[in-house]
Amino acid sequence: MNLKMLQGIAYRIVATFLATGLGVVGAGTIAGVGLVKSIWMAGIGGVASVVEGLSRAYLKDGDLSESEINQVFSKIEGGDDE
Repeated sequence: MNLKMLQGIAYRIVATFLATGLGVVGAGTIAGVGLVKSIWMAGIGGVASVVEGLSRAYLKDGDLSESEINQVFSKIEGGDDE
């Protein structure tokens, strides 16, 4: 894995945090959970799912290919790239 791939993963993890965190703002408000707490909880959940998926893909063969990385992120964003 090179530095550019690692940087791409880091940026996509930040995007995952934002996308999953901001997606629950309304639900958190309805449930009576504070705004920041809602975003934080959902964002951490999304990031944990990505990290778990990347870890499992790495465990298979000790390497992460670009297609494996894309597959993990597509599962998080609801894609059908499986």
